[in-house]
Amino acid sequence: MKADRYLFDGSHPCALRKLPCDSKDDHIKKEDILAKTAENLEKMAALQDAFYADGREGLVIILQALDAAGKDSTVKHVMGGLNPQGVQVTSFKQPTSEELHHDFLWRVNKVLPPRGSIAIFNRSYYEDVLVVQVHDLQKTYQMAPRVLEDSKKDFFEKRYRQIRNYEEYLYENSYRVVKIFLHVSKDEQKKRFLERIDRPEKNWKFSCSDLKERMRFDEYLDTFDEVITATATKHSPWYAIPADQKWYTRYLVSEIVLDALQKSCHEYPVLSDDAKAELLNCKAALEQE
Repeated sequence: MKADRYLFDGSHPCALRKLPCDSKDDHIKKEDILAKTAENLEKMAALQDAFYADGREGLVIILQALDAAGKDSTVKHVMGGLNPQGVQVTSFKQPTSEELHHDFLWRVNKVLPPRGSIAIFNRSYYEDVLVVQVHDLQKTYQMAPRVLEDSKKDFFEKRYRQIRNYEEYLYENSYRVVKIFLHVSKDEQKKRFLERIDRPEKNWKFSCSDLKERMRFDEYLDTFDEVITATATKHSPWYAIPADQKWYTRYLVSEIVLDALQKSCHEYPVLSDDAKAELLNCKAALEQE
């Protein structure tokens, strides 16, 4: 699949500035991609039905990005065709006071879905090594000196290890974790910010704090490079996909999710001979009414 070009599985470092933010380098036609996306969505819906009935694996899809990269619209347009009974979407905001009194993975475990379900994390525990690292927020934590006395480098390297271990723990407990970074360019982010300001129905999506974060655009790219490189593994890979063209982003996400579902257990349960015989008796009873 084309998304493999943007795959990071721990075998090589991430360098976002060398990756495209649009489809120009992939030599594709928009009409072909739109048709392929529609085909993928149909396949995803069919697989999800079997995945839900099977119930032996869970799937966690993590979306991370800079502001205005299209996380919300990706969830709406790519995941909207799935059965909501088997999908759980969680948007991770600034931690609450209660959450700050626990370890940084605590709030994630609270929303981990049962096997047979798909969890979509709009932002995630990765904020605790992204925003926290960029703004040095770890210095404000109410934690023991033995933890906070670590150098910044050591503090976050430990968190990377904890995340790798946590995702491996999930894999060994029959969950798959797929992580997607929506790679938007600075020019496109500016365009989308202006649109949010100019269009009244989108004003609610813009905050003056977004401009302050934009001033750290390059710093965030450097941090994402480090985070993706440090936490990408064979079992829990990262994809850093172009996000300047939403139609292409949605196609790539559909490819990634479809691939994850295909690799997961998706067989309808097979009834025992006794259960089949009981079904036939029920059928006969219904037909005789």
